[in-house]
Amino acid sequence: MNPFDDAYFMRKALQEAELAFDKGEVPVGAVIVFKNQIIARAHNLTERLNDVTAHAEMQAFTSAADFLGGKYLRDCTLYVTLEPCQMCAGASYWTQIGKIVYGANEPKSGFTILGTKLHPKTKVVSGVLEEECAEIMKKFFIQKRNLN
Repeated sequence: MNPFDDAYFMRKALQEAELAFDKGEVPVGAVIVFKNQIIARAHNLTERLNDVTAHAEMQAFTSAADFLGGKYLRDCTLYVTLEPCQMCAGASYWTQIGKIVYGANEPKSGFTILGTKLHPKTKVVSGVLEEECAEIMKKFFIQKRNLN
């Protein structure tokens, strides 16, 4: 059995989501993997950077491209705790990422509900550690509501 399965890497993305949570950011975490090695770790930074494009996936794409020395991520896998939005799915198209694995669905603004096209060669796996990924989001928004 491969210890480096989708659940293993999703746990690493969840660690990133926890960092975001602790900073008051919407708790989405992402890692990008190349040959069973994490080459990028990221989480939402939209509040800290005052930048609506500073989603975990966008941060991870930039970091991974820098690590590899090229903009295409064909042989990489993105693990992200929440289904990517239209913007992040669009960016994934341009990176030509080989695979996207996400945890919780985003029924309002996820790429599937909005019909955003991914690169034709990108494989998608959904629902990996879905409950854990959804739980951190619920916890965050309950806490936010109680503070306001």
